[in-house]
Amino acid sequence: MSSDALRRAAKGVTIMAEVTLEQVSQKAKDLFNRGFVAMERGNLDYAMDMFTACLQEEPRLHRARRFLRAAEIKAFKNRGGNRFTHVIATITGLPTLLTATALLNRGKPDQALEAIEKALRKDPLNKSCLKILCRAAERSDELEIAVQTLAMAREHYPRDPEILDELGNLYMKTHQPRLGRECFELLCEIKPNDAAAFKSLKDAMAIDSMSKDGWTEASKTGATFQTMIKDKKEAALLEKEGKAVKTHGDVEMLIEENKARVQREPGNINYRRALASLYAANRMFPEAAATLRDAQAVAGGRDPQIDQALSALQLQSFDEEIKHLRATHMTAAAEAKEKERFAFLFKDTEDRAARYPNDLQVKYDYGALLYQQGRINEAIQQFQAAQRNAQRRVSSLYYIGLCFKSKQQYDMAIEQFGKASAEIPVMDDQKKAVLYEMGQTFELMGRPAEALDRYKQIYQVDIGYRDVVGKVEHGYRAAPPSP
Repeated sequence: MSSDALRRAAKGVTIMAEVTLEQVSQKAKDLFNRGFVAMERGNLDYAMDMFTACLQEEPRLHRARRFLRAAEIKAFKNRGGNRFTHVIATITGLPTLLTATALLNRGKPDQALEAIEKALRKDPLNKSCLKILCRAAERSDELEIAVQTLAMAREHYPRDPEILDELGNLYMKTHQPRLGRECFELLCEIKPNDAAAFKSLKDAMAIDSMSKDGWTEASKTGATFQTMIKDKKEAALLEKEGKAVKTHGDVEMLIEENKARVQREPGNINYRRALASLYAANRMFPEAAATLRDAQAVAGGRDPQIDQALSALQLQSFDEEIKHLRATHMTAAAEAKEKERFAFLFKDTEDRAARYPNDLQVKYDYGALLYQQGRINEAIQQFQAAQRNAQRRVSSLYYIGLCFKSKQQYDMAIEQFGKASAEIPVMDDQKKAVLYEMGQTFELMGRPAEALDRYKQIYQVDIGYRDVVGKVEHGYRAAPPSP
């Protein structure tokens, strides 16, 4: 990118000015508050209606759009959103997609944006819809809409190259070179041999450097692209960060660079997390833990993600010790350390479940450990809460079924297994496990025909699964089918 091009890119484009809730009309404020309360109570359809009406009243209230996207994504996940659901949504929403595309091609981006918003309500993570929304938002000079939507989509597609590239470019156009640079850094990590991604990263670094150092001062000295990167080791740093396999020297260099980043921006928690990851990769566990604790302090208290990272770090340290003890044939010491590891894991998960009562993933993890310990009633309680997490719903139902089965409450176990099976559209390993447990439970209930039916469903797609061959053959010998 030339110096003139860099200067133009650094200027970015004009975006719609954001307003706060205190600045909007009373009507818009009331609509937002109704949507917020409805979302807290789990009434997502009404919440989406209110946020949509609020944005029609005041489109510059970006906060309302963020909550609208969050409600759309939560509703989609609650409906069991997965790849199959995306396909169905794409097919059923095809007329809307075609309409939005046609409006865009006819030079009516505002109307195209309105049309695609309706499609996003059904499937807010549909990539075809996201692409059209970005094009429409850009042509309507409302890039903030695209930035918000893609930033939230990235949470669900954290390593998707297309989304990282698009979002990185949007950040550059909206005067956010540091965020753009972070997107391109990850993109280069995923695609280390992609010349275009590498060039985007170099340009973002240069523009980010301009924003910190000032283009005017640099241009007085006749600065070019190469001299705009004030710290010349950044070129080497790019090469190190882009490597799929990093040497010890690479890691040391990246550690020093991330320490410098933390000093430059002490409030940026992401830099501290990255530094902790590098320390952990270099088996510098005390330094990694200290860095994460500093990040927790910067966050102003308890951050569940940082807590989880600290837990994972301690477990990694245990694993290294156990591996060393096994390698040196210190079997007794290794077994003792494994018990210590489990004790830590259990107590830590128990503490985090109490500390973050709304974290459904932690409830699921705690439930699994309770089940492993034979504390069945307590495990059921955790899984009943965890099933509200769309990503853990099926696994929670499966575990609840196992719990009821262990309590010999077979009818309720069958009901939970049945719910889990109905929500798995394909015969994957998870569905096989559910069907197998249903078969075993039916056997325990003295209902061999229904047990055989479940085993046969597995047998027809995976004859090698567990002992399903013996189960099916025994079932046929016991009650051969009518000719």
